Amino acid sequence: MNPTNVPANPSPPGEPMAWPNVVVIIPFYNGADFIERSVKSVFEQSVPAHEVIVVNDGSRPEERAALDGLAARYPFRILDKENGGQGSARNAGVAASTSEYICFLDQDDFYLPNHIETLVSSIPWDDRLFGYIYADLYEADGDGNVIRTGVIKDHAQHPKRSIFDLLRYDMFVLPSAALVSRKAFDAVGGFDSQFMGYEDDDLFLRIFRKGYSNHFVDKAVTVWCIHTASTSFGIRMVRSRFKYFKKLLQMFPDEHQRGRYYLREYLMPRFQLFFVNEAIEAIKKDDQYRGEMTAVLDDYAAIVFANPYVGRKKKLRLWITLFLLRRSTPGMVRFIGALTKLPIIRSLRKVYKS
Repeated sequence: MNPTNVPANPSPPGEPMAWPNVVVIIPFYNGADFIERSVKSVFEQSVPAHEVIVVNDGSRPEERAALDGLAARYPFRILDKENGGQGSARNAGVAASTSEYICFLDQDDFYLPNHIETLVSSIPWDDRLFGYIYADLYEADGDGNVIRTGVIKDHAQHPKRSIFDLLRYDMFVLPSAALVSRKAFDAVGGFDSQFMGYEDDDLFLRIFRKGYSNHFVDKAVTVWCIHTASTSFGIRMVRSRFKYFKKLLQMFPDEHQRGRYYLREYLMPRFQLFFVNEAIEAIKKDDQYRGEMTAVLDDYAAIVFANPYVGRKKKLRLWITLFLLRRSTPGMVRFIGALTKLPIIRSLRKVYKS
């Protein structure tokens, strides 16, 4: 299967060069509108995958039937399971495969032609603690029309070198643009299936904490298609974000003797604005999840108020926010939102923040 006209991945001097086995795992959930584009991109790779597995995560019967028709044209394996989310689908795909390296692909994204070749050929041959390698992406709309040709390097730090950076900011390591060592994946138990959002950050953070290496390739390998049906939008992401926040809180308790205050210095700056804005939007729209959104903010605030290392000023501002939101109607929130767009109000907000 290895093409003879393509450079192989680095090997020790004096030894023959060969491509290692790679599995591509695609979670599928009612994604018949996109899946052919994804699958086709895998089978058009300059270096072919050893295994391709599409994991049907409890899709509707008519959606599942679309996979059979596609499998008649592309030689991939279909694995059926009950619905459990993207993380659990990826875990099932890994468990059913044997390859040394793992690539993932979301059903609505697709690979650029040199995805596997670029990532595999960039693995340092002498890295005995290799964890994962990741690259940049194109951003596109739902139809695959490119918006920009670089996303990852414009956000966060690459490669990953500090746990403080991984806690303070989103990681911007996307599974669809990464290649993971099976050894590292198994060592951390794969994806945490309680998450339906942030499962990526959680996985790569745990691989980092186990001491495995990570490497960044400054080249796009995947087209990342963003649309309003993506899991990045909606109540599932809100729920998962709060679960991830609480998991990080348990993993990283404050260490007063070492002067490390994880909640105050890393988790609050990263997550608080999300929780506040999501509650505001839910009230403004008066949607069905208003009570749940505000409950998340209340639970978050209780954690902050109970922490002895968070300053009084930060607690007071959060308390005032809660006080106002609890007494606000959708109309009031919309009116205040309109006021904040006025130049004089923006100036006052800058003074308040300074």
